[in-house]
Amino acid sequence: MPEANDLTVGIMALVAQQEREAISRRTKEALAAAKARGMMLGNPNGAAALRRAGEGDVALRVALSRNADAFAAGLAEVIAEIRAEGLTSLRAIARQLNTRGILTRRGGRW
Repeated sequence: MPEANDLTVGIMALVAQQEREAISRRTKEALAAAKARGMMLGNPNGAAALRRAGEGDVALRVALSRNADAFAAGLAEVIAEIRAEGLTSLRAIARQLNTRGILTRRGGRW
């Protein structure tokens, strides 16, 4: 907006600040409602790994990566069996993992 002056820019800044506050309020209300319904918020494994390591987020990333690698290694044989059955697309593999009752690392469905 090349024709904008200090007044216009100031008004736009105030509107943007009001919208930021409204978004923050709605987000906090939604998180509180989800928590009241019993939903677990955040990564249940992240904070524990950080506390165990005690070295900041670098150690956390290493610990989470190590856990993910170990989980994937445990699935390698199952996925090889699924591929041997002729199911090679990611969608087909995920469907087969769900059918077999194998959950994701965080306990969800594929």
